[in-house]
Amino acid sequence: MSEDNTIISQTKLFVGGLNWKLRWKDLREEFSKFGEVAFARVKLDQETNKSRGFGFVEFVNPEDAAKAQKAMDGQEIMWRAVKVDFAKENPDRIQAREDAIAGKAKEEDPNEIPEF
Repeated sequence: MSEDNTIISQTKLFVGGLNWKLRWKDLREEFSKFGEVAFARVKLDQETNKSRGFGFVEFVNPEDAAKAQKAMDGQEIMWRAVKVDFAKENPDRIQAREDAIAGKAKEEDPNEIPEF
C-alpha cells in the first residue's frame, strides 16, 4: 500500500504502546469516556494469539474521536503511556469494512423473525 492511497480517518484512532495484558474490553472502557465507541480492537499476533501492543478504537462521531485523541495521547493505560493518533486507512479496506458491518447488522436484526 502506498502512502498516496491512504486517507486519515476522522473517527478511527490508532493506539500504540499498549500493555500486552490489555484486551479490547479494557480499550473500549478507557475510550468510551469520550463518546460512543463503534468498536475497539487490540491486534493479536496470528501465531501466538498475544497482543502486538497496539490497537484501534473507532467512534461513531468524529468530534468524540478528536476529543479522545487529544485527551489520551501520552496518557497511561495499565501503567504504560500510549500514543494515540488518527488512523491512516486504505479506501478499499474502508468500503470492505462498511459492507461487512452492514451485512452483520442485517444478520443480527432483533426484529427479524428467524426462518426454520
